[in-house]
Amino acid sequence: MEKIDILLLGAGGREHALLKKLSESPRAGRLFVSPGNGGMLMMAEAAPVDQENPAEVATWAADNGIGLVVIGPEAPLVAGVADAVRAKGIPCFGPNADAAQMEGSKEFAKRVMAKAQVPTAAYRSFTDRAACEAYVRELAGPCVVKADGLAAGKGVIVAQTTEEALDGVAQCFDGAFGDAGSTVVVEEMLSGPECSLLALTDGTTVVPLATSQDHKRAYDGDKGPNTGGMGVYSPVPAVSEDELRTMVDVMNRVVAQLKEDGITYSGCLYGGFMLTEDGPKVLEFNARFGDPETQVVLPRMHADLLEVFLSCDAGTLDTNVIQWDDDWAVSVVLASAGYPGSYESGKRITGIDEAAAQTGITVYHAGTKLDEAGVIHTAGGRVLAVTAVAPTFAEARERAYAACDLIDFEGKQFRTDIGARAL
Repeated sequence: MEKIDILLLGAGGREHALLKKLSESPRAGRLFVSPGNGGMLMMAEAAPVDQENPAEVATWAADNGIGLVVIGPEAPLVAGVADAVRAKGIPCFGPNADAAQMEGSKEFAKRVMAKAQVPTAAYRSFTDRAACEAYVRELAGPCVVKADGLAAGKGVIVAQTTEEALDGVAQCFDGAFGDAGSTVVVEEMLSGPECSLLALTDGTTVVPLATSQDHKRAYDGDKGPNTGGMGVYSPVPAVSEDELRTMVDVMNRVVAQLKEDGITYSGCLYGGFMLTEDGPKVLEFNARFGDPETQVVLPRMHADLLEVFLSCDAGTLDTNVIQWDDDWAVSVVLASAGYPGSYESGKRITGIDEAAAQTGITVYHAGTKLDEAGVIHTAGGRVLAVTAVAPTFAEARERAYAACDLIDFEGKQFRTDIGARAL
């Protein structure tokens, strides 16, 4: 059996989950990561490349006999790393730059949705601050203000009042989100529970993955600022069969619309939905696996992920390639004190091995660093994702929190209500 060496770009919990699943393939050869984290570097070798430099990544992959490049985060996708890798004749998992605009530009995604007749929030986009502020005052109520470009999951302000919305507009135009805020999208406020649906596609065939529900707010009771995600569970019991059919239809229509527009979308398409009284509506699309959704979706999946990714790149994706078990998965994020604001790094972490030894537990590293002595320290806002898989939802929650209690580092913070409402 021919082994395939893999280069995986990224350093978060999502990438650790992808690396673990890829390593289980019988065809997985040497594993390389850039930049990786403490957990990933215990499984793989560091590749000396800048993950956002397309030419550098492609050249290194070609020179080192890499048979598959997997791109985890959004920034390398928008930068065109997949284009450069494919130009070298190397299989790649992740959309090209034109397709990655589904995440790289909210305005682009809205135009695609309009053409595909996808249900989503009404919106207007602005490059002029005064016009944007005037529109917000005209709305005179709840709305959502979004920086158009990539803002690491933080460029969305859910405003209940005109004052909050104007503050969000000011943050965007004053540079709080860098260049991402030079264009601002203002949307109507939708209400209802949220649901994430990830789908794999080769540009024609779309294979939906299991539903999941993220918890974005920093504190219990959905209080506090938005984060990259503080916990997640899968599947989502609140989603009806009709709602799921609608969401899958949306994913198919978007991929088909892009193809009609001359764009082949190959990789993972992430749909963030609001389950409104009028049915599911799209909140956003992302051009990659979700984080922390990946940490509950992959443990429930039965598939050779390496073969699946190769088929996405080759245009040969089979609709029956993935099966699911009936277990539930719950993941709790352990974060540094102060996250998503300023926080300190370099805190020694203990108890990871003890937690991982518990039944049904996997500890995915996110913001961690491995020192020369082999000790793991904190190196980011979201530090670890503790995932439990169990036959019942209640048992999965119980296992996850019991494992969280075994892990310790100075300033450890986490939500205690992940999945509680659904339960």
